[in-house]
Amino acid sequence: MKQIINTKNAPAPIGPYNQAILANNTLYISGQIPLNPETGDLVTGDIKKETERSMENLKAILTEAGMTFEHVVKSSIFLSDMNQFSAVNEVYGSYFNAETAPARETVEVANLPKFVNVEISMIAIK
Repeated sequence: MKQIINTKNAPAPIGPYNQAILANNTLYISGQIPLNPETGDLVTGDIKKETERSMENLKAILTEAGMTFEHVVKSSIFLSDMNQFSAVNEVYGSYFNAETAPARETVEVANLPKFVNVEISMIAIK
């Protein structure tokens, strides 16, 4: 069974997709960019703030699904510049217990939606 997960506490999708899909207790969260759901404005100019906004969007979706970051089993981080890895990793890591952190990959890409610097997606198990 497939259940659509949407919350007003995270940005509305900007294309033909949903914020997340819950299927058989597995939550697949679409990539989140540093878009403020209250204002619709992008957070730009500081990769740490951009990463924090992306993580807060993910947190809102997890909360809507009745989960926390402890339920996350896999993350994907997409960066426009791998030189920003350390700063992104510092903020990202503050949302997890190091001993139970999920599997993850981080890749540099040519471009991201709205030409942001970071996008993060997750998979969580309930």
